[in-house]
Amino acid sequence: MQAERRALREALRSDLPAAHMGLGVTVIALIVVASFSAPRWTLIIAGVVTAWFLLALVMIHIGSGRGWDAVRRAYIATFGWGNWI
Repeated sequence: MQAERRALREALRSDLPAAHMGLGVTVIALIVVASFSAPRWTLIIAGVVTAWFLLALVMIHIGSGRGWDAVRRAYIATFGWGNWI
């Protein structure tokens, strides 16, 4: 059971370069949405991403993270999906 959990953690692990990739894709997607639709949708999507980041930051801060480590962990939690692109 522990070996399976360890393998799953390793498969789902992401790091800072992956988060940078996720942020870049998010910015490109926002530019595409802004160019093809009303600014309202761009603001809605940007607001959702910002809210997700702030929620992750609050949850990490409540847990054990403090300072820049909490910001880094929330950044990875928000944009770390860039690892799977």
